[in-house]
Amino acid sequence: MDYYRILGINKGASEEEIKKAFRKLAHKYHPDKKGGDEKKFKEISEAYSILSDKNKRAQYDKFGQVFDGAGATGEGQGFGGFGAGPFGAGFGFDFDPSAFGDVSGLGDIFDAFFEGMGVKQKRRTYERGADIEIIQEITLEEAFHGAERELRYNIGVACDKCGGKGHDVSAGFEKCNICGGRGEIKETRKTFFGSFAQVKSCKECFGTGQIPKSVCKHCHGGGKVAGERKVKIKIFAGISEGQLITVKGMGEAGERGTEGGDLYIRIKIKPHHIFRRQGNDLIVRKEINLVDVLLDKKIEISTIAGKKLELEIPAGFSLKENLTVSGEGMPIFGSAGKGNLIIELNVKKPKHLSAKAKKILEDLGGEIQ
Repeated sequence: MDYYRILGINKGASEEEIKKAFRKLAHKYHPDKKGGDEKKFKEISEAYSILSDKNKRAQYDKFGQVFDGAGATGEGQGFGGFGAGPFGAGFGFDFDPSAFGDVSGLGDIFDAFFEGMGVKQKRRTYERGADIEIIQEITLEEAFHGAERELRYNIGVACDKCGGKGHDVSAGFEKCNICGGRGEIKETRKTFFGSFAQVKSCKECFGTGQIPKSVCKHCHGGGKVAGERKVKIKIFAGISEGQLITVKGMGEAGERGTEGGDLYIRIKIKPHHIFRRQGNDLIVRKEINLVDVLLDKKIEISTIAGKKLELEIPAGFSLKENLTVSGEGMPIFGSAGKGNLIIELNVKKPKHLSAKAKKILEDLGGEIQ
């Protein structure tokens, strides 16, 4: 169970943010309210009881689990049943939060209550590692032809000395001398609502009743160490700016040797000095001479694939138009087709015309239609 996700907060949330999130959700899902959700209310209450306790939260963050120890009941048993007073049945006293009016205003009363109630904790499964995202720059040519890359990146990897377990497996375990192997410690606490016999998970063994005989000296019990990973990726022809390549299991190492997160590689294409991409089309700007246009001279264009093209400017062509060559653009990702090559023509005006040249052009003016 992900307590942070249940409360809708991140792992770096402050005590005030945790409290605020709990109050909001407690008000929303309180079973005495219309539209309330008893199951959801139990979940957020359990999450709050862990994350609002500094010691429990530290254990949860470091070891990624909460135990109920030997013979303990499962999730949520500390609440009992919900009746007219939703908390009363589980603790042998009659307390109805509705007597306070709007439950969103209970504030520190909720805090004191949940701190003292000792919610039974269950052994939770270890979480998979976090997903990570890195940016990979490629050239437009690589996006056109496709390519292979080997990436190297630093990340938390499973400790190779203990297999990510955090302890020397071969050394085995021994009985916890704090809880006597029960995994639980019973305490009596006084709160605003009276005295409670509180059963808590043993902090020494984290509810297991056993402690490793030998903690891994390489990772100091964390199960993960800083390391470098390398992965080969294939960049397919036609890939676009911002497109993601996913590599399963190559993200952050999971808790205690469990499944790693995924690696997401976001593609960034470097600007090209000649071509500009627009979807599956490539755009190129070509400067031409006015005389060449008038004399119907062909223009030469090189494609991104290196092919030489000779193009005629059609009669009646407007200089505001573009030339289009079908099938000479970018490959269409996942398809055999290609986009178009669009040529933007820029007619170069002479910087200087001699008197003779001007006279010739004037004489030709009447001949050109």
